[in-house]
This record gives sequence, C-alpha cells and structure tokens, in this order.
Amino acid sequence: MTPNSDPTVQPVPASVVQQVDAADTTLHNPKTAVLSIGSNLGNRLESLQSAVDALADTPGMKVTAVSPVYETEPWGVEPGSQPAYFNAVVVVRTTLPPGSLLERGHAIEEALERVRDERWEPRPIDVDIVAYQGVVSDDPQLTLPHPRAHERAFVLVPWHDVDPAAEVPGRGSVEELLRTLGTEDVTARPDLELIVHA
Repeated sequence: MTPNSDPTVQPVPASVVQQVDAADTTLHNPKTAVLSIGSNLGNRLESLQSAVDALADTPGMKVTAVSPVYETEPWGVEPGSQPAYFNAVVVVRTTLPPGSLLERGHAIEEALERVRDERWEPRPIDVDIVAYQGVVSDDPQLTLPHPRAHERAFVLVPWHDVDPAAEVPGRGSVEELLRTLGTEDVTARPDLELIVHA
C-alpha cells in the first residue's frame, strides 16, 4: 500500500486551505488589536520573536502584521542606566475579549521570565495592549487605549509602519501625533526582522 492510497494522508486541497484561512479571519466577529512589544535584557530579538510566536500560537488569534524593529533608549530612567530597547508593534485579529488578551500578554511575559518588581525596570519582554478595536475604557486593570501610547514615539513609529492611517482613540491620528512628538529618538534596525510563521 503506497502512502498516498491512505485517505488520511492525502494532501489538503489548496481551495480547502483557502476556505479555512478565510473563515479564520471572519468567524466569531474578530476584533483588531494593536500590541507593543519591547525587550532590553538578554537576547532582545529572540525575546521579541518568541512573543510574536506565542501570540500567533494563541487560539482565537491571528497575527496580521508585524512592524520593523526599532532601537530606543529606555523610557523614564536615567540615560545610560539601562541597555537600549528593541521595540516593535504587532497587529492581531482576535476573538479574545480585552481582559483575556491582557492575561495572554502577562502569560507570555511570565513564560519569558519577566519579573514585575519596579516601574521602568529592565525586562526581557514587555507586552502591552495599545488599542483594541477603538474601545475607550478607563478600567484600572486595562485602560484603553494605552494611557501613554500617544506620547511614546517607540510605539507610534512602528504602529505607523503597519497602519499609516491608524488612530489613537480619543487622541487623534498616529501621523499627527508623531508630527508633534518627533522621531529622532527611535532608530530603525533594518538588519533585524521579526517573522510570522505560517
């Protein structure tokens, strides 16, 4: 018996794969969410890639875009007191509600050994929900959009790369915000790339 005569190992027709992929993006009314990822400890690129992989492997979530990688000085601390960050933005379509998405982000941080002791401390990974389908919420557990996203070029620059028409709900367009903030503190790293594995 040849392997191909066993119906359980027949290749799936491309048309069926396309139908499944199409259904995956339309089932259960998925929402678009924007996440910011950053790392300034250990193998920074590897940590960012691990976070992208973990998001892509999350049931009920599909990564639709990943920005280029940028290098930035740490925010909120003395210059030179910590290693520089690698930052990127990930856009997902998800059926997870915001609270579950937050839990998933924390689980990814924990898996990559993020410890939450002090504010602004160095970290192997940081996963922040920047925006969720235009939702505006002042819930102290998860404020949407992220309360400081509009003043952080390291979030807005990569977000603008993947969605030039993006808006920070209640704050205006990313493009306008960047015009005010400036981008001189955000350095492109074209030598680095994050990959979404199919």
